[in-house]
Amino acid sequence: MTAIPNPDLRPDVQQVIGACPHDCPDTCSMVTTVSNGVAIKVHGNEHHPATGGVLCTKVSRYTERTYHRERILNPLRRIGPKGAGQFEEVSWDVALSDIAARLQSIASSGPRGAEAILPYSYAGTMGLVQGESMASRFFHRLGSSLLDRTICASAGGEGLVHTLGAKVGMRVEFFAEAKLILIWGSNSIASNLHFWRHVQTAKRLGAKVICIDPRKTETADKCHEHIALKPGTDAALALAMMHGLIAHDWLDHDYIARYTVGWEALRARALEWPAERAAQICGISIEQVNSLTQEYGLAAQTKAPAAIRMNYGMQRVHGGGNAVRAIACLPALTGAWRQRGGGVLLSSSGYAPIEKAQLHRPDLLGGRKPRTLNMATLGGDLRKPTSEEFGPAIQALIVYNSNPVAIAPDSTQVVSGFEREDLFTVVLEHFQTDTADYADYVLPATTQLEHWDVHASYGHTDVLLNRPSISPLANCMTNTDIFRKLAQRMGFEETCFSDDDLALCKIAFGNAVNFSELESSGFVKLPLEEAPFASGNFPTPSGKCELFSQRLADAGLDGLPNYIANYEPAVEGSPFPLAMISPPARNFLNSSFANVESLQAIEIEPLLEISPGDAYSRNISDNDVVRVFNARGSYRCRARVSNRARQGVVHGLGIWWRKMGLDGTNVNELTSQKLTDMGRGPTFYDCAVQVEKSAV
Repeated sequence: MTAIPNPDLRPDVQQVIGACPHDCPDTCSMVTTVSNGVAIKVHGNEHHPATGGVLCTKVSRYTERTYHRERILNPLRRIGPKGAGQFEEVSWDVALSDIAARLQSIASSGPRGAEAILPYSYAGTMGLVQGESMASRFFHRLGSSLLDRTICASAGGEGLVHTLGAKVGMRVEFFAEAKLILIWGSNSIASNLHFWRHVQTAKRLGAKVICIDPRKTETADKCHEHIALKPGTDAALALAMMHGLIAHDWLDHDYIARYTVGWEALRARALEWPAERAAQICGISIEQVNSLTQEYGLAAQTKAPAAIRMNYGMQRVHGGGNAVRAIACLPALTGAWRQRGGGVLLSSSGYAPIEKAQLHRPDLLGGRKPRTLNMATLGGDLRKPTSEEFGPAIQALIVYNSNPVAIAPDSTQVVSGFEREDLFTVVLEHFQTDTADYADYVLPATTQLEHWDVHASYGHTDVLLNRPSISPLANCMTNTDIFRKLAQRMGFEETCFSDDDLALCKIAFGNAVNFSELESSGFVKLPLEEAPFASGNFPTPSGKCELFSQRLADAGLDGLPNYIANYEPAVEGSPFPLAMISPPARNFLNSSFANVESLQAIEIEPLLEISPGDAYSRNISDNDVVRVFNARGSYRCRARVSNRARQGVVHGLGIWWRKMGLDGTNVNELTSQKLTDMGRGPTFYDCAVQVEKSAV
């Protein structure tokens, strides 16, 4: 274990450099203080510029999570009904031997038997090693069904790919030089804290900051202006901005001519979107549309850097991919990319030179082409019988780095699937989550303090190394070791199953990253241009910003960005007249940290934010228990009457574990399995509901 030299520490105390593993753009470098083998404190690495010595409230309490009294420390085998959470401790040998035998039996049951086994994972850790390295090798060798990992960012990512060419954008540190910042669909203070430092710097230097978000977030409180548009209407606003830029000739014609394709077609589309049309759809004033356009257009005319920070909330609706496409076109129209303080950023993950094929080893499929199942439609897929179209019914589910019973949409259907007695379920976990309650086996996994890993980022452009700072607690085991041992018991003899975690860390970036430097400092900055698209050079097939995407057109989709209405428009007078979005509670990260007691004490309980007007018309007072419902289900929680909610929109703050809810449910009882316009993503924020006062 390499420690940071610190003469002020006692000899028995060390500080170890690691990396935050959680699903956040910031990917912080963190330092763990260890005394006699026990982690006693975690803090931000002051030597890492992107972290600046600061961690969020959640991760700064990481030792509380690692040493939590409810931490699972031994393998568990179910002894009660599914969902009851009744288990007995067993040895690793018993658990792994039984799991391997069950999987082998399913895989050998027919020509497509292995496809009846489904892995289910996402971003419980963002690590490239403890995420999809040895696990992918195992499932590729087995020939199981593949998982389409879409539950967070696929619609927006696809939108970027068909506009900018990849998940790329401006470098986050140069937002500090912008004179106009649009924070679009992002509660940065809660979900992108280190970006907010750059916003504060820009504000001190005279920048104007505008927040575009249905909810009056903590971030909106700190901005100069807040535009509270209706959920799912972002593309309409972006198209109206284009209309205004054209009408006033606030355009960089040279940049458009040199570095874009499809301008004339997009121009015709944008001219269909006057401010009046967008204002009506977005539920905002014409003046707000015109003012926003003027701020953005005049910044371009005065050569003042204008920067847009998007986040993933806006793409969790029917037209989410198109919304991201429309917004991503804006900097090319004004030439904002010419300056390093201008452009747009949703994700920077496309810059990371990850050797995915070497990590995941798809060659182990050996020519087999298993089906791919979408993680957002898990509830429906678990209930499907064997058919020629679907293939074999799912007989085994291996869950790691995820809590689908809590986080997957339409959870009534998800729970119904998990309740199947014939479904063999294995869950790798730290705690007895909602999903673990339905497992046949729960296997105790290590936390970030207990294993090696390597990380890219989707908010900055560094890569980070995580060193284990303590030994695994009790009988906990790394994800990689669990899959190595399962591979051994399944008789997989390929040498790649012998790669240890440090070897996997080195494989992850190949020769693109100096691993000695990474080991020495804990992070390496990728060598990138300061203004990557100042002269075009987009990673698209054309090398230009694709305002019109031929690839989309070839797939039978609209090649131009457009506004696509929500599946479930909330219309006054309809059975479900309120639009509901479900952003994470500030001190949780999806369902992670929901059981950390100090954070629970801040959040207290599940809440529904509702506007004073909507509350008054329903005889609802602050702190009342309310029933939120639609055709899919109902959910009871406490009401918070608040001006953070605009009229006609409610906010189901989450994601709490279901077992922590008043009726053993959470907000995903109401969300649907419908998918986005591109990227096959979920539509969590495209959800119409009704709310009524409920008995306690």
